[in-house]
Amino acid sequence: MKTIVWFVLVLSALSAAGKVIQGKPGQKATIECGFSDYTGTLSWHRGSELITIINKKNGIHLKGQDIGKRSSLKDTSLVINNVMEKDAGQFTCKADRTTQEHTLLVVSVSVSPPSELQQGSKATLKCQLSHNGSWVCSFLHAGETYNETLNIKVKELATTTSPSKTSKNITQPGGPPPTSNDVLGPLGLSWWMWVAVGVGGLVVVFLMVLVIALCRRIKRRKRRLLKIRNAAQQLKPRQYCQCDQPTAAAKLQQGRRGEKPC
Repeated sequence: MKTIVWFVLVLSALSAAGKVIQGKPGQKATIECGFSDYTGTLSWHRGSELITIINKKNGIHLKGQDIGKRSSLKDTSLVINNVMEKDAGQFTCKADRTTQEHTLLVVSVSVSPPSELQQGSKATLKCQLSHNGSWVCSFLHAGETYNETLNIKVKELATTTSPSKTSKNITQPGGPPPTSNDVLGPLGLSWWMWVAVGVGGLVVVFLMVLVIALCRRIKRRKRRLLKIRNAAQQLKPRQYCQCDQPTAAAKLQQGRRGEKPC
């Protein structure tokens, strides 16, 4: 009896451990729930994030953001389209009151250069992951398989502050020289800004000279007009006032004529 009980406990422990599914970026990954049927509610979560939930009784079907929009249900299995590296992690399937956890690994491998290699040339093999654990490199030689294990720990990226609106290009010691567009002159201004300042200064000087020349020309014209007016006034004959009153002699004769005889 005890043997049967321990056998059942071992089976339940193995089933609770779930499965490990390997996916590739851009491809499709299917995660089986572990339960073929349910009578009430079926839900899928990635950590604390809700992916999808469906109620069999009332037919309500809800989806979460991100993975929820890229996933669908096939019976009780979760199908993720266009797998991304950030999708890796623990997935939980809950059918009614029974829970099953699974692990999704997202791995991509590549070789550089990607073309056919020549004997004696160098190549870089790249394995990009997003999950902790032990990784095994397997290769064949003379018909035999050899394995090499590597333990990798992935550290999460710290949140970075938003970059400021203005930034300066800083060349590290030993780095490539700055391009012509990045060369800075005095006061931290680019060469084209100094050219613009120089051209603007020349334009201002030219305008000032033009204004001064126009002012002098106007003054000269005024002086010429004044000289012409003065000369014209001097050439005109002078006019004197003439009185029409009678002379004193005429007045005396008129007085005598008016005297009465003695």
